[in-house]
Parts: sequence; structure tokens; C-alpha cells
Amino acid sequence: MRQNQLPVLMIPAAIKVALTLELQGLILVVVADLPGDVPAMAHEIIKAEWQGWQGCSAHRCHSPLYQLLPGNQTRWLRLNPRDRQSKRQPSAPNSKGHDPMIERYSRPEMVDIWSPKTKFRIWYEIEAHACDAQAKLGVIPQANADAVWTAKDVEFDVAKIDAIEAVTRHDVIAFLTHLSDIIGGDVARFVHQGMTSSDVLDTTLNVQLTRAADILIADIEALLAALKRRALEHKDTVRIGRSHGIHAEPVTMGLTFARFYAEMDRNLARMRTARDEIATGAISGAVGTFANIDPAVEEHVCAQLGLKPEPISTQVIPRDRHAAFFATLGVVASSIENIAIEIRHMQRTEVLEAEEFFSKGQKGSSAMPHKRNPVLTENLTGLARIVRMAVVPAMENVALWHERDISHSSVERAIGPDATITLDFALARLTGVIDKLVIYPDNMIANMNKFRGLVHSQRVLLALTQKGVSREDSYRLVQRNAMRVWEQGADFLTELKADPEVTAAMSVEEIEDKFDLGYHTKHVDTIFARVFGA
Repeated sequence: MRQNQLPVLMIPAAIKVALTLELQGLILVVVADLPGDVPAMAHEIIKAEWQGWQGCSAHRCHSPLYQLLPGNQTRWLRLNPRDRQSKRQPSAPNSKGHDPMIERYSRPEMVDIWSPKTKFRIWYEIEAHACDAQAKLGVIPQANADAVWTAKDVEFDVAKIDAIEAVTRHDVIAFLTHLSDIIGGDVARFVHQGMTSSDVLDTTLNVQLTRAADILIADIEALLAALKRRALEHKDTVRIGRSHGIHAEPVTMGLTFARFYAEMDRNLARMRTARDEIATGAISGAVGTFANIDPAVEEHVCAQLGLKPEPISTQVIPRDRHAAFFATLGVVASSIENIAIEIRHMQRTEVLEAEEFFSKGQKGSSAMPHKRNPVLTENLTGLARIVRMAVVPAMENVALWHERDISHSSVERAIGPDATITLDFALARLTGVIDKLVIYPDNMIANMNKFRGLVHSQRVLLALTQKGVSREDSYRLVQRNAMRVWEQGADFLTELKADPEVTAAMSVEEIEDKFDLGYHTKHVDTIFARVFGA
């Protein structure tokens, strides 16, 4: 054996020759006279010879690390040695599901919706239900339709399907080829009758988005429960309201929670609407005309999958539905950020009216041991940006050529899992933050009193106008005294009582009466009844 030649790997007799050579810095796998599963065999050769190669596992056969080059009876598999990693083993499929964009920001149930195994299971169910409908119509034999269901308990081999796709460069054909190997060619010839790939792909995507919506709806409901509990707990906990970041007038912490509850309750309605709008399926053929398939097949498949038939499709389901769905995710994400921003401001050292729960052993900084940072809500602010990234591409997917082009596909393969997985995680994290949020009522009172009564300026203004002073003069009098508080640290009530123009219109008792905090919170119960019901 030549020095640059690796050992010949013995493989099944159906394969005449399998030879691996290293030539001029390239690894070439030559597999001659193969009957069928070319990439799978090539993968086995590579895995046996080079366990240190990244990307050699079959589920990554579409990787740019190597490609199959057809030629007569021989196919060549080419790898670039620069990508070899001597210590890193080949990556393995994520048995729990789709590889999320960032694993730390994902939860298993949502990830599983986007797993290859779940996707192929839905594909199979669509094809099998379609066969049932075709049999009822007399298009295919009932026995063949029944035989398709023999694969109902089979766990489809993702690696084999990916390996076939490396040759066919068509995911649905790769799956159908694999299914044919399982149920037999005679049965498989009736599968996919009159259908186009988008019938499978689009209907599956909408099943996945519908399932994702169900999880997100449950997430929002859990967040609403936490917000309501904290709102009732702090209904009468007074704090200063702020506009432009500046002290305005008193509110309560309960109203803050209630405000966020109402916003999320609107999001719940939006999410339910988005779910209803995306829950459609299409089994209508190459251009949506049902030329080669009966509309009854679509109706049957959709009914079995919990979908409604798309009223009118082309080769695809109209993408305005998907645009609305992802826009809704973007709105929910923005609401998450809205709440997170409020908490972050409340945790500022100078404010410290509320604080994320700081657990035992937690560290805030590698350099400053005293730090207790709002890391969770900062994280949520960033995650909201990621979810919103899906909105514009989803909008741009609406405009497709004629009855369909494929420009939407690559976008949806990314934004479908990434946006829903990220939003699911963000909602769960925010619920945890709200549940454990530490509230500091004493600091709220201290902050409100920091500017010595200025929060009552509007009430004094209104009282002066009611006493016959013009609006302009009333504003001038109140502002004049307020500026002494801002600039000299004076007490607002004291300044008003010492101002002869003010006391000419109002008695001291009347002025003091305008500094009652209860005046600002007298309608809290009314607001709560509006938000939470009587």
C-alpha cells in the first residue's frame, strides 16, 4: 500500500469498490457502482476513517465542508483538510430537537416543535391522511392507504434523510425516498399523488406555528397571573410617577403592574388571533387549482391536523398570514422590553424602588463585589430585539413571484424556530422576574418626598383657577414657588404659604389640603375594576 493511501474499507457486497485517498492536501472518497444510498455510504466511510473531522456526521451532509460530485458511475466526496479538528469529535444531531440559535435561551418543549423528527412526523401524517382521503375517493386502493400507516410508529432516520437530500438537493423527495424504503415501493407509489412539495411544507409550517402559538399563549397566561398577583399585592403602595424620567405625580406600584397586565392581556388576544389566522393548510397542487387532487383531500388532511383549509392558495399559503403572525410576536417582544425597561430604571442605585431577586451565591461583577445588576431584564431587552428581527423579513416574504418563488423559504427556516423559541424563553424569564421582584415601599416614599411636595403642583394650580385666578397667573404663581424648590432646595408647601399672591386667593388650610396623597389614589379601585373586572 502506498504511503499516501489509506486502508480500503470493506462495506456490503452491493458496493464494488470503496477507496479513500489523500491526494494533494485533499481527502477524496471514491465510491463506485453504488445502487442507491450514496451519501450514507460515503458518510460511513468518512466516519470510519476520520473520526476527527468536523461535519462528517450524516445529518450535516449538506455542509459546505464537503459535497457530492456526480460523474458517470462514480461519485466523489471532497473535503477540505483545513476544516479538520483533531480533538473535536463530529457533531451529533440534537436528540431533543432543533438546534436553537442560542441553546441557553431555549426551552425543550418549544425546541421540540422545530426538531427534524417532529417535522418529518408531521410530513408523514400529511401524506398518510392524504392517502386515506384518496382511498375514500377511489383514487388509490384502500389497502395501499392502510399500508402507509404501517410506519406510524417508526422513528424516521434524520441522518438518512439528510444523506439522501445531499444528492437530491430536495428535502421532500429525500423524505419520500426514505418513506418508500420503510413501507415498500408498491405502497409508496400512491403517496404524494397530485400533491406538490409546498402542500407538505406549508401545511407543516402552519402546524408548527400553531403549536408554537399554543405554548406562547400559555406563557402569556402565566405572566398575566404573576402580574395580577403583584398588582393586587401593591395596589395601594404609593410611588412617584415619572414623565420624561422626571417626577410627575403619585401613582401606585399596583397601577404599574396593572398597566403591564392590561398590555399583556391585549397581547394575549393578539396571539389568539394570530394563532387562528395561521391555522390553515393547503393541499391544492402545483398552482393551487386542485387540477390533480380533489379539494376533499385538503379538507380531510386539515381536519385531522386541526387546521382550516386555505380558502384560496397558489402553490403556497399566502404569506400575509405569516407576516401578521410574526408581527404579533414582535409586539409581544416589545411589551416584554417595556416591562423590562421599567424594572431596570427602578433598580438604578439612585432610585432603588424595586430590584431583581439576587440569589445566594450570585455575583454581580468580576471586578466590583458590591454590584447587584438588573441582568435578567437587561437580557430581556436584548432578546426582544432578536424577536423583532423576524418581523421585517416576514413582511418582505409577502411579495412572491406569481404563484410562488422560493425566496421565503430560507427566511422562514430561520425565523420560525428562532423567534418562537426566543420569545418562549423571554416570556418565561419575565414571569420569573415578576414573581420574585423585590419591592421597596420606603424608598418609593423617600423618592417621592425628595423634592418636598412638588408632586402636588397641579392640584394647587387647579385650586387657584377655581378661586378666580386666571390660568396664566395661576401657572406663574405655582411655577415661581416650584423653581425655588428646584434651585434652592426649599419646601414647596412652605413657599406657597409664604407667597402673598397665593394666600390672597387661598387660606393656609386650603393650601395644606392640596398636599393629601389620597387625592391622587382615590380612583385606583375604579381602574382595577376596569382592568381585572369587578
